[in-house]
Amino acid sequence: MQFMLLLYANEKAGMALPKAEMDAWMGKMNAYAEALTKAGAHVAHGALGATADATTVHLDNGKMQVHRGPFAETQEQLGGYYIIKAKDRAEAHEWAARCPASGWGHIEVRELTYAG
Repeated sequence: MQFMLLLYANEKAGMALPKAEMDAWMGKMNAYAEALTKAGAHVAHGALGATADATTVHLDNGKMQVHRGPFAETQEQLGGYYIIKAKDRAEAHEWAARCPASGWGHIEVRELTYAG
């Protein structure tokens, strides 16, 4: 089974961290990715750009409409993801709990029902 771990955190708080503190957290995130790889659970991961640079797209009567920013105002923003392999949801939860991002935000765990 594959699961996507969606990492949510307060983007403004993260941007306000001193460089040394952010570097330390990124070191922990890299160690987490290495642990996933060693366990054969890593499929992919990535970080997302700032929500201030995001756009949303939809079709209105067949015409593309592009709007600035995410659709909903929230206290936490989607900042990154991991796609992992796990035998079941319980194992995916264990991996999510081990992720350093669980200490400063929330991790949504979603099963991938189709991976093309």
